[in-house]
Amino acid sequence: QVQLVESGGGLVQAGGSLRLSCVVSGRTFSSLSMGWFRQAPGKEREFVAITWRSGSTYYSDSVKGRFTISRDNAKNTVYLQMNSLKPEDTAVYYCARHIYGSDWNDVHDYDYWGQGTQVTVSS
Repeated sequence: QVQLVESGGGLVQAGGSLRLSCVVSGRTFSSLSMGWFRQAPGKEREFVAITWRSGSTYYSDSVKGRFTISRDNAKNTVYLQMNSLKPEDTAVYYCARHIYGSDWNDVHDYDYWGQGTQVTVSS
């Protein structure tokens, strides 16, 4: 059974930064592509970023230039560095394991999810 455990959320003022971490159980992390999603109250879960197993990355337009996804294969960990945070970034953030061969920006393209970590940005 694969487990994903996020951490690093919290309360921050607008313009501030946070770094989220997601530790993934198992011995095949380096062969996985991993994504971050977020869900604000009353809204659908939306794609934020993905790190492909090759190491390349892709971002949603709403976070491009502000957020950076990265990975440490030795630690089975994927990170999301969030800078220049805005109140509209407030949401629960989830990491997820990408399904090989799927598209990349829909929740159905991922099979295992973490429990989520709350990020709140005050104005």
